[in-house]
Amino acid sequence: MFPIRDHNPSGCTPYVTYALIALNVGIFLSYWPLFTEPDKLNFFFREWAMIPLLVSEAGTYHTMVTSMFMHGGVMHLLGNMLFLWIFGDNLEDEMGHTGFLLFYIVSGLGAGLAHILSAPGSPVPTVGASGAIAGVMGGYLLLFPRAQVDVLIIIVFLVRIVVVPAWLMLGLWFGLQLFSGLGADPLTGGVAYWAHAGGFVIGVVLTFPLFLRHGGPKFWQRHDGQPPHDAANYKLARTHIPTVRRRK
Repeated sequence: MFPIRDHNPSGCTPYVTYALIALNVGIFLSYWPLFTEPDKLNFFFREWAMIPLLVSEAGTYHTMVTSMFMHGGVMHLLGNMLFLWIFGDNLEDEMGHTGFLLFYIVSGLGAGLAHILSAPGSPVPTVGASGAIAGVMGGYLLLFPRAQVDVLIIIVFLVRIVVVPAWLMLGLWFGLQLFSGLGADPLTGGVAYWAHAGGFVIGVVLTFPLFLRHGGPKFWQRHDGQPPHDAANYKLARTHIPTVRRRK
């Protein structure tokens, strides 16, 4: 299940969202050649990725920031940037450019802290923007629970795009992180589920003052949980190419 877009247009140009995407892509491309040299890549990750054991014992706190802009592969990068592109512009619209940037960084730091607390002795390098983006998703859920999201569902050979409310898509995602985190061993690597869950919760908490300024539950009631503006309406346009029929 992959979200591909929402029906929630932003009212301003999301410069920070675009800049974060460009920065993540640029940094990844800068060390992309190291993927053909595992020893150099491991050394690079050891220096700049977040390793809970080193943060706990050696105080490598700078890696809690640098790791937010690193990724472990092309699909890791593309997946994170897709989520940021879909949900980031609307929070930037509500928080302003500077406010959203601070929100993103604090969410990422909080997600990293949640991961460290879940496995303080882990020697496994951790990279990715997903903790910060989980914060974006949590804030989005609080403000726009019924915003429509187009989701691509792939089940074997069945491929469908369905429209679901944000609370369903994001709620399922958050529940999956909790469920998976309970059964995962953070010492063996893999997905940092508790970073995702922690970032999501921190995003909700950081967005709560904004939610209250909008009126709290009354904000939901005024707009029925939808964005406070007209939703984008995506329709497939008919082709202008004339139909050519074969002669019998």
